Amino acid sequence: MMSLVWGSSSPPPPPPEAAVSTMAKKCGGSRGLLSSSSRGVVSNSSGAVASSTTGFPSFLPKEVEKIKDPYARTLAQRMERLPVQIGSSESFIMSSCVKPQKQSEINPVVLLHCFDSSCLEWRCAYPLLEEAGLEAWAVDVLGWGFSDLERRPPCSAASKRHHLYQFWKSYIRRPMILVGPSLGASVAIDFAVHHPIAVEKLVLINASVYAEGTGDLAKLPKFLAYAGVSLLKSIPLRLYANLLAFNGISLSTTFDWTNVGRLHCLLPWWKDATVSFMSSGGYNVISQIKQVKQKALVICSEQDHIISYKQILVSFELLLNFCG
Repeated sequence: MMSLVWGSSSPPPPPPEAAVSTMAKKCGGSRGLLSSSSRGVVSNSSGAVASSTTGFPSFLPKEVEKIKDPYARTLAQRMERLPVQIGSSESFIMSSCVKPQKQSEINPVVLLHCFDSSCLEWRCAYPLLEEAGLEAWAVDVLGWGFSDLERRPPCSAASKRHHLYQFWKSYIRRPMILVGPSLGASVAIDFAVHHPIAVEKLVLINASVYAEGTGDLAKLPKFLAYAGVSLLKSIPLRLYANLLAFNGISLSTTFDWTNVGRLHCLLPWWKDATVSFMSSGGYNVISQIKQVKQKALVICSEQDHIISYKQILVSFELLLNFCG
């Protein structure tokens, strides 16, 4: 069964996914739901490594200290890396995430993020989910975020799916409500189709599911691919994306949120991981939509200047017809 929600006019769905819809209203819409997201070190009780002076994990770029957004700073300080087995028994990726402070009796909410982003997108919504009593995990998708990718693992859609499954198998181990915004919706759909036992329900926010992979970009010569990827972390491009995504914020806030959004790009393996994803062909989930068996809440915004709600409707028409 699939529900479609535009803005705040539709009645709220049953909990716990109702909390996600409510977060969108409190944070000023579905985009606001996401973003408005040689030092001494010490280890905390969960195994995360934090700076003894700033409280930020030592694996984050030092530029995190310049970020002013209090929600981003708070969530960044809670970030940690957990070992996720990939391949052989001795092959692990230290994977970045924000863990819940306590386990809930109901199934957990697992938050993915948009294309080329990180779990810091959820800086505004995450504390509200915890206030609502939900067990919430914010997970960095393989190839993006702040995981340790020094060994340069492949970052194709299949690799991302396998990594998320191994993360779920190691730490969550219960059916989850999987939340995916923008390209994260493609990640969620692909995962739910391949691992239905791990997913109870889906929440898809301004879903970018209509693109058929990365297209001709997958065929670019390496030097052109790397040149193109370099543009993705440029301040002008990131600044423009923020101006499209948010209304009524000051220029200083726009610059600050731009720095939050590109923080993961400062890691040494970011460019290699992004080219790996692009060259692999990316996500093409149009044919998978009709295979989704879980209940899904689709949240659309008529005022989204990045993802067209009309294209979202066309993309999910197959599933709406399939579900009756």
